Amino acid sequence: MRAIVDRPSPNFDARRPGAPVDILLLHYTGMPTAAGALTRLCDPAAKVSAHYTIDEDGTVYRHVPEERRAWHAGVSYWAGERDINARSIGIELVNPGHEFGYRDFPTPQIAALIALSHGILERHPIPARRVLGHSDVAPRRKIDPGEKFPWARLAEAGIGAWPKHPRIDLSRAVQVPEVQRDLAAIGYECPATGVLDEDTRFAVAAFQRHFRPAIVSGIPDGETLALAALLRRSD
Repeated sequence: MRAIVDRPSPNFDARRPGAPVDILLLHYTGMPTAAGALTRLCDPAAKVSAHYTIDEDGTVYRHVPEERRAWHAGVSYWAGERDINARSIGIELVNPGHEFGYRDFPTPQIAALIALSHGILERHPIPARRVLGHSDVAPRRKIDPGEKFPWARLAEAGIGAWPKHPRIDLSRAVQVPEVQRDLAAIGYECPATGVLDEDTRFAVAAFQRHFRPAIVSGIPDGETLALAALLRRSD
């Protein structure tokens, strides 16, 4: 990995006392240019930041020290916790996003992400199942880093979870309570209502976007249920 470039942001505060840093949260910048994204992340009026940004050529910018609470997750939830900023490291990946021409993440960018993440995981006890996308913790508001993000590639490098292809019983009907149970056990905000309500659809879509990006429908099907069950049972 190249030397990290310091680009300090004033947008941070103290972490909550006693809160572990146990989430690695990945985003895309969702802006037309890298320069624009870097300017916004360092603008005190914007009141947003991340710990790092990685440009498409692999350049890594450091905005906020890891021991500080960067402002990147917003209104969010994971496994009973709502102050995701207090216990996470946030990394922005330069990509225009769905609004401005979503595209593949270049190889140098992902290589830099893997190298940076390995260092972060050495410094913080972050379980594989808590390497997440913004859409996982804020499924009603966010869809980044999106369907093109190579989660499986990261898992191959020892970063994050990726369930093996499940055995699917096509004769078995998908039960909404099962889906809600498994997604909630994984960490998604998915109340056990027993019906396919709006919250459940958003949670299912977020899960599919991460673990089954070929079809992001928000409708629980056999493959979604099988993948969720595998992930729920994994360490």
